[in-house]
Amino acid sequence: MALEIERKFLVIGDAWKDHVTDQFQLKQGYLQSTPERTVRIRTAEKEAFLTIKGKTTGISRVEYEYAIPFEEGLELIKLSENKPIEKIRHIVVHHGITWEIDVFEGLNAGLILAEVELQTEHQEISLPEWVGKEVSQDARYYNAALSIQPYSQWE
Repeated sequence: MALEIERKFLVIGDAWKDHVTDQFQLKQGYLQSTPERTVRIRTAEKEAFLTIKGKTTGISRVEYEYAIPFEEGLELIKLSENKPIEKIRHIVVHHGITWEIDVFEGLNAGLILAEVELQTEHQEISLPEWVGKEVSQDARYYNAALSIQPYSQWE
């Protein structure tokens, strides 16, 4: 069993841009999104992945991810329950910890989130100056939720 332990934050300012080591376009669609499980198809550049995630408890959940043929990934995204998520992911390393900064596009444009995967739920990390409010347990910021209720439609 693979366990994903992740914290998610709003991003403030653009100081993070000076520290980007890599970036790539992501597109992902959800074949199923319920509180108990999500089934996601993601394309990144010329790769595609099928990901199954279990119910979130705290900041943890089981996660299984499998590489699939790129062309199949493109076809499966068309079967998404809702509009696919589009974003550019930027990689930033801060104090030895890798952060993924997602700049959303399309209906979620204007939203920038920073995610960090941890080894344990109680792992101490140094927060960069560009990290704002933590939204790890705010379900509105889950990508599956953003495909149903995009950021641009929030009141």
